[in-house]
Amino acid sequence: MWRDPGAPVDSYYEVRPECTDVPKTKFRIKAGKTLSARKWQAAFSPEGHLDIGKTLGRIQRGGIHPSIRGEVWEFLLGCYDPKSTFNERDEIRQQRRVQYAVLKDECRLMFPLIGSGKFITAPVITEDGEPIYDPLVLQEANVSSAEGIDAFNGSEMAKEPNTHCTMSKKEIQWKLTLHQIGLDVVRTDRTLVFYEKQENLSKLWDILSVYAWFDKDVGYCQGMSDLCSPMIMLLEDEADAFWCFQRLMRRLRGNFRCTERSVGVETQLSNLASITQVINPKLHQHLETLGGGDYLFAFRMLMVLFRREFSFGDSLYLWEMMWALEYDPELFIMYEDPELASEKSDRSKGKVKSTRQCGKYERENMKSGGKSAEAPLPISVFLVASVLKDKSTKLLTEARGLDDVVKILNDITGDLDAKKACTGAMKLHKKYLKKAKNA
Repeated sequence: MWRDPGAPVDSYYEVRPECTDVPKTKFRIKAGKTLSARKWQAAFSPEGHLDIGKTLGRIQRGGIHPSIRGEVWEFLLGCYDPKSTFNERDEIRQQRRVQYAVLKDECRLMFPLIGSGKFITAPVITEDGEPIYDPLVLQEANVSSAEGIDAFNGSEMAKEPNTHCTMSKKEIQWKLTLHQIGLDVVRTDRTLVFYEKQENLSKLWDILSVYAWFDKDVGYCQGMSDLCSPMIMLLEDEADAFWCFQRLMRRLRGNFRCTERSVGVETQLSNLASITQVINPKLHQHLETLGGGDYLFAFRMLMVLFRREFSFGDSLYLWEMMWALEYDPELFIMYEDPELASEKSDRSKGKVKSTRQCGKYERENMKSGGKSAEAPLPISVFLVASVLKDKSTKLLTEARGLDDVVKILNDITGDLDAKKACTGAMKLHKKYLKKAKNA
């Protein structure tokens, strides 16, 4: 029987010709399976209400056409309520754009390089708030003297040495991260033609810098640039890209929370250990014997959602399948008005919630009573467990130390299939819920 091989998506995410070792994208646009612009538009009522249930299954089966990916992601990540109208969404969009402009202006007052089309990769300030006159910063800021960089520090610190003490700790901490953001920006997706343009690099730096100021509890951590980069490419308006990234961080910011004793992602690594112990005790025991019982070798997969294990195009396909599987129609209200969402949840206790607008993974959690627990485990943990299961024979027979474990997992780069990985994660999730219930 003839099967449609599908159209490649490489033209949407063009790779620089000199980058010959980049994994090929396996995702293909398939008629009747991939969510097309026509099917997407048909899912809206004349007023703009979205039948999200119609689209979730199609995304799970065949992903999203790159031409509409950005606007669909805004719904999957909870930027908009599917029950809202076109007019209501336009109003929210304009309000958010104004809000982002205010945030960006606030940052620009403290460091005028924000929004200038330039960015820095060298420190501009010490931990005590003293300016650093690095020649590289002067060059990047396109200023010719130390006085010039003082202007970019948003103060007259050089003229009055003690005035830096009026700078708040938060401002000093924020300025200390700006060069690290710059260093990460120049390393992010550098194989893509898109990032050959300075304006796109500076846009990524601006968004991450503003986010670091906006989210004062978490700030900026390495890995965030990998999560933000696709937003810049998919959403033309900088403010829209910022809020889409902010919604993604609402899901993931717990991973980036650091204390003196722990990193947030350790909770998920601990969950991964528990899952592997239940569904593959032999592998878990082997990893513990090798000293890998903390599962730190899976740190990167969870932090940046498999961005390094898949090609750029395939990682986007994986993300949207994950979000479609996990989708909860109450997402918008939970993010926009947590108190109202809590009240609504209390009122609906004991009532059967309609599952039609929910993703398949979310429905499984609801069936098993997962929502009554503290929080259901994210599908990403089961994705990693699925990868470990697929490589269990190799890990059991060839891994004689943690270096071998890391090497075996690094070798999967470019070889994974996003759809198979999601299917494997769903099977493991079901198996885990069943075993946990019978335990």
